[in-house]
Amino acid sequence: MRILVANVNTTESITESIGRQAAAAASPGTEIVPLTPAFGAESVEGNYESYLAAIAVMETVRAYPEPFDAVIQAGYGEHGREGLQELLDVPVVDITEAAATTAQFLGRSYSVVTSLDRTVPLIEERLHTAGLSARCASVRASGLAVLDLERDEKAAVEAIVEQAARAVEDDRAEVICLGCGGMSGLTERVVERTGVPVVDGVSAAVTIAESLVRLGLSTSKVRTYAPPRPKRIVNWPPQAR
Repeated sequence: MRILVANVNTTESITESIGRQAAAAASPGTEIVPLTPAFGAESVEGNYESYLAAIAVMETVRAYPEPFDAVIQAGYGEHGREGLQELLDVPVVDITEAAATTAQFLGRSYSVVTSLDRTVPLIEERLHTAGLSARCASVRASGLAVLDLERDEKAAVEAIVEQAARAVEDDRAEVICLGCGGMSGLTERVVERTGVPVVDGVSAAVTIAESLVRLGLSTSKVRTYAPPRPKRIVNWPPQAR
């Protein structure tokens, strides 16, 4: 089984980190292929960058030359999952939805801890669109940018752990979801501080994708995610100027 794990930003070190986390969660015999978009922002922290990333991820996956069995979109709260589902005949799993779905098996309510406050509405909207918001106690921001997770790991961990603890104590969350693909690997530290289950979206997505492939299931094509209709697309891809 081959699973493509698409980072939504263009920072190779984050792609590598996501790839390692995905490989650690994968079953024997599952090949994880991390992908970095060919264009886009170095980190995705707003609507413009998210829509740009959606196009970049779709084009990067479309260009992959070998067969594959599933795709994971490894961006929290990002756009584009629906487009991938239209384009592909294999399962597509978004880490936002994978984490929240898994969390609901583990407790009555869950909270998401993410990076900047400006990304909170994007995550809330994604959870609402996916029908996963009813049991979300809160979406909390650590106040650190995505790239800060690499620049000052100690400060990043402290900020994330602090918000996770407040979600449990103040918001009554029973499960924590790590709300950024770049947070992969922080699970144990948050568990130590909060004492509740902590779900990493990349790991959850790998497990779900493997299960769908083994069950022989993929996206319904009868209506919402039917393949795009053949038509002329003007000036795409855009020419360099």
